[in-house]
Amino acid sequence: MAYIPYGGADLGEILAVGQAVGDGDDSDFYNAWTAAGERLAEEATQCQRRRLRSSARELFLRASAFYATSYRPLFGPQRDPRLLEAFNRQRDLFNAGLALCNYPLEPMRIPFEGTSMPAWLIPAIGMEQEVRPLIILNNGYDATVTDLYFFSAVAASRRGYHCLIFDGPGQGEMLFEQNMPLRPDWETVITAVIDFTLHLPVVAPNRIAIFGESLGGYLAPRAASVEHRLAACIADPGLWSIVGQFRDFVGKLGAAPDAVNNLGDLDAQTLARLTQAIAAEPQLKWKIMQRGFWTHGVDNVGDYLRSAEQFTMEGRAGAIACPTLLTQAENDPLARGAQDFFDRLACPKALLHFSAAEGAGSHCEMHNRSLLNRRVLDWLDGVLFHL
Repeated sequence: MAYIPYGGADLGEILAVGQAVGDGDDSDFYNAWTAAGERLAEEATQCQRRRLRSSARELFLRASAFYATSYRPLFGPQRDPRLLEAFNRQRDLFNAGLALCNYPLEPMRIPFEGTSMPAWLIPAIGMEQEVRPLIILNNGYDATVTDLYFFSAVAASRRGYHCLIFDGPGQGEMLFEQNMPLRPDWETVITAVIDFTLHLPVVAPNRIAIFGESLGGYLAPRAASVEHRLAACIADPGLWSIVGQFRDFVGKLGAAPDAVNNLGDLDAQTLARLTQAIAAEPQLKWKIMQRGFWTHGVDNVGDYLRSAEQFTMEGRAGAIACPTLLTQAENDPLARGAQDFFDRLACPKALLHFSAAEGAGSHCEMHNRSLLNRRVLDWLDGVLFHL
C-alpha cells in the first residue's frame, strides 16, 4: 500500500492478490504474487515491443515490486529455491524498468571487504546531470533495493535529490546470494558507500544525507555516530536497539531482571522456554527463527540474542554531530523508544510524530507513506539547501 502513490501497485491489484491467496498458505501467497507480477511483466514486454516506453518502464518496475513481495514468508537459512528464483526475476525486471528511464540507469557495484554491494543511483528528475544533494537510502531487515525505490527514492527524486539505493550485509543480494550476514558496525558499510559516491560527478560532497527505514532507524544513526561526512541523518523510526521491545516478552516468561537487561546471557532453562514460545507463535517464529537466524548468521535463539544485543546506540548517540531527524508512529512498537533516543541526542535534532488519525500510525507510516516523505523531505530541504 505504501507504494501506491509512487507507481508500485494499485489498490485493486493488492486486493485481487489477497482474494487469490484466500485462506491459503505461504506457497499460495508466493504463487499469487508471482503470477500477478508475471502478468505485469508480460504486459511490459508487449508495451516495449510497441515502443510504448513509458508504459513499459512503469510496468517493469511494478512487476519488480510484486516479485519483491512474493517471497517474504519463505525467508530462512535453507534458502528456498523459490525465493532465489523470485529475487532474480525481481532484479531483472527492476533493471529493465530503470533502463527505460528518460535518462537510462544502470546497476553499479560498491567495493566492500573483498566483494561488492549492488547499488543504483536514482537521479533527481530533470536534473540528472546536475550536481545535487544526495540521499543514501538505507534498508532494514526485510527489504531490498526495489522497496527502497518505492519507499522514498521516487518521492525524493521528484523533489530534486539524487538517491543512492543499495543492498548491504544481511540485505537482498548480500544475504540471498553472498550469504553475508547483518553487522552492527554499520559505519563500515556507509563509509564504503560514501567513498563510492564521492567519485560520482553529480554528487555534492558536502550535502550527503542518510535515510534509514525500519531497522535502518538504528543502522543510519549508528553510521552517523562515526561517519562525520554525513550532513544529515533520518531514522524512520528512531530505533535505539533491536531487542528493546523483546525484553518485556522475556520478562513475562519469568526471567530475572538482570537477565532481561542482557538477553545474551540467559540461562539454559529460560532459553528453552523462550525457544518454545517463539516456535509456537507464527509471527514470532518468522521474525526470529526464519528471518532473524538467517540475517544474523546463527542457528539458535541464544546466539541470535547475543548478536542482537550488539545492535544498540548505547554510548553512541552523543557522538552524532549532524542534524538528525527521528520519526515516531503512534502504533508502531518499534518506535516506542524514539522519544528517549531523541532526548539523548546532542546534535541539532527534530522528532516527527505520526498518528493513526492521519492514517500514518503504523510501522514506517506504510499506510500514508506520502505524508512521511513530504514531512521528511521538507525537513531535509531546510537542512541541506541552506548549507
